[in-house]
Amino acid sequence: MVRRHQRVMVDGLAGGKGMATVCNVLEKEELLGHGRLYARIILPPGATVGWHQHTHDTEPYYILSGHADFIDNDRTVTKVGPGDVCLIKVGEFHSLENNYDEDVEFMALIYNEPGYLSDRETK
Repeated sequence: MVRRHQRVMVDGLAGGKGMATVCNVLEKEELLGHGRLYARIILPPGATVGWHQHTHDTEPYYILSGHADFIDNDRTVTKVGPGDVCLIKVGEFHSLENNYDEDVEFMALIYNEPGYLSDRETK
């Protein structure tokens, strides 16, 4: 199977501000209950991923291009750029802010903690 490039515009990603472009690599159903997101995300200048918690899953960000401010669970702010990985552990909070003059593009993968059954598997 080959899927052509798909883009979805999301206003206020995870409660953030501004529009984000989400390019799903796999749909939630294609993750077979192991997670809920595998996507390339583009945040334009001024856009953010809102402060949110991961209760039964984890999420690494892999920065492809541009720069952003990663706000970690302890509220520390770290400027990130191409090649950086931001890892959000189970139970932690985080956000990402594009406070720079160019788009930031990153890969995001949300996958379940060991032993957790997704909504799809528990029904």
